[in-house]
Amino acid sequence: MNTGSATDRLQALGLDLPSLRSNPYYVDQRTLGSSIYISGQLPYKGGELLGQGIVGQDVELETARELARHAALNALAAAVQAVGDLDRVRIVQMLVFVASTPAFGLQSRVADAASELLIEVLGENGRHARTAIGVAGLPLNSPVEIQMVCTAV
Repeated sequence: MNTGSATDRLQALGLDLPSLRSNPYYVDQRTLGSSIYISGQLPYKGGELLGQGIVGQDVELETARELARHAALNALAAAVQAVGDLDRVRIVQMLVFVASTPAFGLQSRVADAASELLIEVLGENGRHARTAIGVAGLPLNSPVEIQMVCTAV
């Protein structure tokens, strides 16, 4: 599977990088040297939030996993804004926030879906340090938010 460019692998999965909306209060990414700090990304697609609610209550595990993939895709789009080419992106760290019930306990399974996408698309450059955290709530009642630190290669 890891043949061709990262863009080729992304397209083979039937995906493409979304356009990110600008915000007057913050930027989607900020670079410092070769480091790229990605703002928390929600699971938007085509300008619409793909889901709302609390995982383990209103949102099923598989739905949350799909939402995490979309949030990771948005984070990749922000990284490409910084370096211009998906093949130049290496993920250093990913922080996955999951709005979930106190008893849910499967935040890492939600995060796994985002990690799998990054590795499928970027190969070894997609492997990363990671933290998955359950939280009481996220902006716009989103079930998932993903923040990343990347580096340009």
